[in-house]
Amino acid sequence: MEWTFFILNMLTVTALSPLTLGIIRKVKARAQNRSGASVLQPYRDLIKLFHKDEVISADASWIFSAAPVIVFATTLAIASGLPLFSPVPSFIPTGDLLVFVYLIATGAFFLALAGLDTGSGFGGIGSSREMTIAALTEGGLILSLVAVALLTGAANLGIMSAAVSGLSGMALLPLSIAAAAFSIALLAENARYPVDNPATHLELTMVHEAMILEYSGPKLALMEWASASKLLIFVIILGNVFAPWGMTQSLTLPSLGLAFLFFALKALVILAAIALIESGMAKFRFFRVPDLLFTSFVLSVIAILLIVV
Repeated sequence: MEWTFFILNMLTVTALSPLTLGIIRKVKARAQNRSGASVLQPYRDLIKLFHKDEVISADASWIFSAAPVIVFATTLAIASGLPLFSPVPSFIPTGDLLVFVYLIATGAFFLALAGLDTGSGFGGIGSSREMTIAALTEGGLILSLVAVALLTGAANLGIMSAAVSGLSGMALLPLSIAAAAFSIALLAENARYPVDNPATHLELTMVHEAMILEYSGPKLALMEWASASKLLIFVIILGNVFAPWGMTQSLTLPSLGLAFLFFALKALVILAAIALIESGMAKFRFFRVPDLLFTSFVLSVIAILLIVV
């Protein structure tokens, strides 16, 4: 049974991740009084990229070719241990919160390494900025999950999810603060406003796009797909670990379907909030980003202090 959910989680995340980008773009378009493209447009973009030829720099090493596969593989590994349908069958080896953080860091490392590999000036700028943001984000990201681990007495995402659903009263205050800290980390890790602009190709502002600027064809498709999968992974953790209400302990098909429907509603709210943030505020200057990420760290520390004191 565990292996069934192991495979089902990976298939679900990879299949639905482009839809998350489509929903965000659609909500942003509506907020700006535009009709916008279909929510299925990211799927069409991926299909188009997979059918295109690719151009590889003569200066590129094996890292440039291997990085898309490694980055995409890290998202698959993380997806296998997520409490998506139910907290019960969470895959233990990849469901640990430290394994989750290390896999995220591994993907970011190879993404930055790929940006540097071709010797491009833009890639170097993007990689430098990405490592700076990643270093500042990890504190808030790890400690927000540690706060939940302290509340529940477990380090596995599935067990944490099951335990959080039974919390009430004063325990919800540090949980809410930790969720706010994780939400800030979500924006930073996924190159969203106000940390990064996912649609820009301007030298002064781009971070993620600068690192993949040399990619084309199938390799670019894998990078874009991995980025979308990473966003959905963070949405799943925010919706099913910090707010797991609506999930089921039963593994029957009707109860799992109802739990997934609850998650879909939570995911729509989270994605709509991201879209409205991007429509209602400007991107921060790079030297203001540490202030925001330090806020995430402080909120996580406050949550932990409320739990242990």
